[in-house]
Amino acid sequence: MVVLKNISDLSALFQQEKPRHPLITVIDFTVTDEKQLAGSSISAGFYSVMFKNYCSNRVKYGREYYDFQEGSLLCVAPGQVITLDNEFDHQIKKEGWGVFFHPDLLRGSSLQQINRQYRFFSYATNEALHLSDKEKSNLRDCVARLRSEIAENTDNHSQTLIVSNLELLLNYCRRYYDRQFITRKSANSSLLAQFESELDAWFRSGKKSGEGLPSVKSLAEKLHVSPNYLSDLLKKETGMNTQDHIHAYLIEEAKNLLVGTDLSVRAMAYTLGFEYPQYFSRLFKSKTGMTPSEFRGHR
Repeated sequence: MVVLKNISDLSALFQQEKPRHPLITVIDFTVTDEKQLAGSSISAGFYSVMFKNYCSNRVKYGREYYDFQEGSLLCVAPGQVITLDNEFDHQIKKEGWGVFFHPDLLRGSSLQQINRQYRFFSYATNEALHLSDKEKSNLRDCVARLRSEIAENTDNHSQTLIVSNLELLLNYCRRYYDRQFITRKSANSSLLAQFESELDAWFRSGKKSGEGLPSVKSLAEKLHVSPNYLSDLLKKETGMNTQDHIHAYLIEEAKNLLVGTDLSVRAMAYTLGFEYPQYFSRLFKSKTGMTPSEFRGHR
């Protein structure tokens, strides 16, 4: 395991010159030697935005292997582990860049809430962003401006301009991820159908009582996607995120039980997987405007 705590550690790993800025750097992958990293697992204490248009060695991120082919962008948050396999083709022509920045760079800036603003940092590798030629060009221009600003002598405007250029890069990434959700409409429809099937199966299994509520994480795992990706996809396609869908199913199931059975509200809450009946009652009222008892009385 290679643990990179700061930007200087990264530059040393790639045998680059000492970074001009202690909290951010741009690496040109065309001049790096990655052969030494084959077989390594790498964890970094900073954010990584990496574009590669070659497949020199496969990357394992989470439980999936991923090949960089035809221009793909991968965004990784601090603490996540990337593993490179032992295969390496030194004959292949390399093209790519990486922007690496420490969380301390963002303190007090417009990017301070970066994990909320740019949820793609927690997407899995098989959800990497595949770029068109125009998109590659736009990002390359952003990276060039960022690299130029990092190389400038530090003055009172350096921090603001560096963060502004970084924000522009990330905003383009967010735009292109949104575009990818649209262009993958067919694949998304299949995933939505699988999601509805999994959620329906949970409610029809008769195993809700004592097992707790279905979680965003468990549903995402069944669909082999990351929780953030699933929620963002559902939000884009249906207007509701994963948790909203779970709650909608719960309310419909609760209504059926209130009308079709004599179960007490407490017993019904346990049957639906709630640990605390009062939470079920609060959720039901927030979604319907009535308590469970009031709903039953109106039927």
